[in-house]
Parts: sequence; structure tokens; C-alpha cells
Amino acid sequence: MLREGINLTVNPSEETIRLGPLTVRFLLTRDNSAGSIAAFEVLVPCGQRLAAPAHSHDHFEETIYGIAGALVWTVNGKQIEVGPGQALCIPRGAIHRFDNVGSTDAMALCVITPAAIGPQFFRESAELINAAASGPPDRAKMSEIMRRHGLTPAPPPGQA
Repeated sequence: MLREGINLTVNPSEETIRLGPLTVRFLLTRDNSAGSIAAFEVLVPCGQRLAAPAHSHDHFEETIYGIAGALVWTVNGKQIEVGPGQALCIPRGAIHRFDNVGSTDAMALCVITPAAIGPQFFRESAELINAAASGPPDRAKMSEIMRRHGLTPAPPPGQA
């Protein structure tokens, strides 16, 4: 039975956030799902690497579903390519990142359960990444944003 007052709409969030060359488009947020799920598309142009450090999260799973192109996810040191029609669940505590090493743009659907992260993390990250122009964002500031939103930055390579 549907609770009274629930407004059912397609893509109730519809917010697009640009993080340098990457685009994140939120479809659902915790506000649209009683906190159970957040879902967003990420568009990664060919040859692009994630500007933020590899990270983990202890309070939610992240499931990736490939839509177009392919992203190479590095999860606990293992590289896994996720292409169209493929899914990967990244468990809590796993250190991960992604890159588009291919020659075509890639798009994936990312699902966060429960909805412990939302657009505000990406808005703040975008501000920092976009201010850095074509260089890397300030790692200390990026790490602070990540921690505030429940992500744990991994140490830089070689400093584990």
C-alpha cells in the first residue's frame, strides 16, 4: 500500500554536476527514497582518471552498472573492467577508484545503499576540482571533503 503524501516521479532529483571533465547526474537522493538509495550516472570522457584519491566507505555499498564504454575499477588492488550490461558491487571498506583508459567515453550508473552520500559531496568536490583547472586538486582539501561525507581517502601510492 502506498503511503499518503508520497510523490512518485521519474528521476525526481535530475541534478547535473560537472567535476572537471566528468559529469555526475543524480537520479535519486536520500530525500527521494526515504534514505534507502542514491543513484547517479557518471560520464567519464576517454582517457580520464578520477581526480579524487582512491577511497573506501564503511557505511554503504556502491554498485556500478556499465551503460556505455568501459571503466577500469581498481578495487583492493585488483583491476576490473566494467562495460555495458555488467555490474560490480564494491563492498564496505574496499579501497577503490576508476579510470577510463579506453578510446571512447564511458557511462555508468552508480547506486549507493543506503543513501549515505549525495549531491552535496559532489558539489563540494566539483568546486575544488574545477578551481584547480587542469591540475590535480589540493589533496588535503579533497581528503577533508571526503572524510566529512563518510569516505576514507587511501594513502598516496607508496605510502601505505
